[in-house]
Amino acid sequence: MAVSRPFASSADTTPKQQTVEVLGDGIYALTAEGDPNVAAIEGDDFVVCIEATATPHTARRWLETLRRHTDKPVRYLVLTHYHAVRTLGAEAFGTDKIIAHEKTAALINERGEADRLSEQARMPRLFERPETIRGLTHPTMTFSERMTIQLGQGRGEVVLAYCGKGHTEGDLVVWLPRHRILFTGDLVESQAALYTGDAFHREWATSTLDTVAGFGADVLVGGRGAVAHGGAAVAASIEQTRRFLTTTIERTTTVHKAGGSLKDAFAAVHRALAPTYGGWPIFDHCLPFNVSRLWDELSGVARPRIWTPERDREIWEELQG
Repeated sequence: MAVSRPFASSADTTPKQQTVEVLGDGIYALTAEGDPNVAAIEGDDFVVCIEATATPHTARRWLETLRRHTDKPVRYLVLTHYHAVRTLGAEAFGTDKIIAHEKTAALINERGEADRLSEQARMPRLFERPETIRGLTHPTMTFSERMTIQLGQGRGEVVLAYCGKGHTEGDLVVWLPRHRILFTGDLVESQAALYTGDAFHREWATSTLDTVAGFGADVLVGGRGAVAHGGAAVAASIEQTRRFLTTTIERTTTVHKAGGSLKDAFAAVHRALAPTYGGWPIFDHCLPFNVSRLWDELSGVARPRIWTPERDREIWEELQG
């Protein structure tokens, strides 16, 4: 079957402008026009980095940028979830303290290699110098509900928290209570479309986002997109994420109950979301995989099926062909 659109983000070859934003004393976020965000937090004599990027090569470039602000060594690397674009650059950070939720560690063991192949085919631009990847990243420190890192010298603490199933089974958020800054990974996006191909849509849209909102953050760094400053902007980012999810759920459920097809559901969701979200990064890339996962949920498939390059192409051709 002919494909009417280039596959996923395979045609996205334009480099994005990277911007380092200093959010507080020793608190940094790197955004890149809708590419995955990364961050770093200084302790008294060490740094906590959040996310590892897709390859050691791209991670080293981020670290070179970070070194313009601090020369403290990286002691902790925090991974918000298991996806390859977040984890595979870990070797470059030079630390054996790699922290993730316990479910993320299990997901890497279960499906990490398939995810690497899938994401590299979908988003080749993010995988610069893939030959520098020497294997999967396996967390060395895990937790179930909360974990705290003391920063020392009056800098406060970093709280790692599990908010429930959402973007994946094992997402964590990073909370700086002293500064009221929240790093959410892909549980929240700011003017970027959601990827929900490995999601638990109904829990994410309700209890999980309620828990995220409950932190009462003044600054929110989502998985992609600009940093949200101020309570109103933080609430808007959470609400746009919730609305994306609830609209997807409502339209897909209507088609599913009526006995329609997956392609009918995809068309209905696209019509509903495109006016608001259609111009945002990775919207057309994500939507076929999103609707396919939700269709599975409505059909009784509790855990996400593993994506492979072959399955990716099948779904793309079925829905975008």
